[in-house]
Amino acid sequence: MPVCLSTKLLKSNLISVAVSAFTIISLVGLNCFAQIDSSVINNTIKNHITLDSVVISAQHAPDIESELLRVVHVVQAEEIRNSPVNDLAGLLEYVRGIDIRQRGTDGAQADISIRGSSFDQIVILLNGINISDPQTGHHNLNIPIDVSSIERIEILEGSGARTYGPNAFAGAINIITYLPEKSPTLFSLRGGLYGSAEISANMPFKIKSTRHLLSVSASTTDGYTSNSDFKRANVYYRTNIKTKKTKTDFQAGFINKRFGANSFYSPKYPNQYEKTSTLFTSAEISSLKNSSWHANIYWRRHYDCFELFRNNPPDWYKNHNYHLSDAAGSTFNKSFSWKNHKTTIGTDLRLEHIFSNVLGDNLKVPVPVQGADSVFYTKSAQRNSISILAEHRYFVNNFSIAGGLLFFINKQLNYKQSLYPGIDIAYQISPKLGSFVSANRSLRLPNFTNLYYSSPTNIGNPLLKPEEAVSIEGGFKWNNNGVRAEILGFGRFGNNMIDWIRSDTAMIWESKNLTRVNVNGIETGISFMPGFFPKKCLLQQISINYSFYNSNKSSEGFVSLYVLDYIKHKFDIKATNLIAKNLNLTWQISWQDRAGGYTPFADGAFLPEVEYKPVILVDASLFYQLQNLKFSIDCTNLFNIEIIDHANVPQLGFMLMCGISLMLEQNK
Repeated sequence: MPVCLSTKLLKSNLISVAVSAFTIISLVGLNCFAQIDSSVINNTIKNHITLDSVVISAQHAPDIESELLRVVHVVQAEEIRNSPVNDLAGLLEYVRGIDIRQRGTDGAQADISIRGSSFDQIVILLNGINISDPQTGHHNLNIPIDVSSIERIEILEGSGARTYGPNAFAGAINIITYLPEKSPTLFSLRGGLYGSAEISANMPFKIKSTRHLLSVSASTTDGYTSNSDFKRANVYYRTNIKTKKTKTDFQAGFINKRFGANSFYSPKYPNQYEKTSTLFTSAEISSLKNSSWHANIYWRRHYDCFELFRNNPPDWYKNHNYHLSDAAGSTFNKSFSWKNHKTTIGTDLRLEHIFSNVLGDNLKVPVPVQGADSVFYTKSAQRNSISILAEHRYFVNNFSIAGGLLFFINKQLNYKQSLYPGIDIAYQISPKLGSFVSANRSLRLPNFTNLYYSSPTNIGNPLLKPEEAVSIEGGFKWNNNGVRAEILGFGRFGNNMIDWIRSDTAMIWESKNLTRVNVNGIETGISFMPGFFPKKCLLQQISINYSFYNSNKSSEGFVSLYVLDYIKHKFDIKATNLIAKNLNLTWQISWQDRAGGYTPFADGAFLPEVEYKPVILVDASLFYQLQNLKFSIDCTNLFNIEIIDHANVPQLGFMLMCGISLMLEQNK
């Protein structure tokens, strides 16, 4: 992987972040996310997990899920293993409230939004560590793990700024990998159409008294259309060490991706190509006594080489786009509990830096791009942020209330600092029925691409203002005898929303602050868990979800690239059927109706705008369990529906993959 950042600069920045975080002991930060207490998980029933009461700590104080003050969806390990897809973007496609817009296959480049947000308004965490990309949200899902190492995925809907800092504008997604002592040994091999092949291994092991987890995987495809080939390889390692009073957790990972990017960013130049690699590591120490304090430090480096012309470039094309970004940070938090109260205070420090030949301000001394002859990083940008967080929680009988505040310091803010408060209230009406309401203020800083990117088709804007919004929501939850249901409504009132826009006839996209963009909607869903059905019933599990979103602003008079092209209606069904002994069928259906439109490109010019058409996606997986072996046949886009997530980007139609996997549980 290219390594061209000045060693002195990197060490200085990392040491500065670490020392600052661990010396401000009077200000203690929170960076924990949803965690599930394994003691409340019932025994597995074949290939399913029945949830009784799940403890989630998406708030600063743990809650029983049925009484949770916020909306959190949890995708469990068995659902991941039995899914027809084998990439993170595909797993999230059918989660209520989530919109996945893909370019290419296998998650080559996928954007994720929650409740009609843009892909830059979501924070991505790995075991509670912020790994969001400062260059662009397009790279947020470049995560150095394979799905076989994921124990669960937790999705927080709604603003999380006061807990997770800036950019948790519309929600947060926390990917939880297996702990070394809980991880199964898993080997899998899959192959399918278009020369597609995948291999992965999830291997826990012991060295003396310590446990470790090593996960490796690789995948490749020739592509389903011209210039859509894809190669990926990644490795991930995790270990934790417990003493009588503390627990230390260390993780590190690396992912490398190369893919043909047919029309990914401009249909005018379809022969695009991209190479990315990500290196990530973090260390955390925490108290074993009620998790009353914890501290962590992390570093993420991302390399991106974008080629507008994969081969045969014209004479005017001089260099590819090269970017090397670093995100480093540290948090430290402390909680105090007494009677019916719990208070948490803390700090979160984050440094973001980029070297580029496109993004940033001019460097006095260019830096060579390692691995590229006579190419230099000529620009750079850096910003530092300090977050000071505080929250107080009060709970008595059936009533809970949590109020918190984020004090955020960053030079891009109008006054260099600002306050972002929030409050969550829950009331358990009966043992089966609960209610909740919340209000939160949030922000999102423009990324380096928004600020600086310039190309024949795009112009950035260094004068962009941060996005800000006030979000409110309220609803009800029902949980009884294996039946779980929710209904809620929300409103997000945004100001200075950032988007790439252009007039109907222009060829250049410009990064601008839109005025006010308000999004409101309703969500409802019901799930019948495995324990609800008899063991030999044809239907073993089913969930039905619907969401509706509406924006007060349309793209009349101009074309919106992202913000106003949200999913307006989304209706999802996911189910598992017992076909015969050890033979199961998992299937999922999603009907999606996207607002806005796109401009087809033909004969070197954009045509009049066309509205997005509703689509129905159907995926299915048939799998047979023979002791520790599982044989599977996976189909995605079963009816070969034409999908347009982004204008002029061809999407994969019907896809068939067959696989075999071996799973061995650890001896406890």
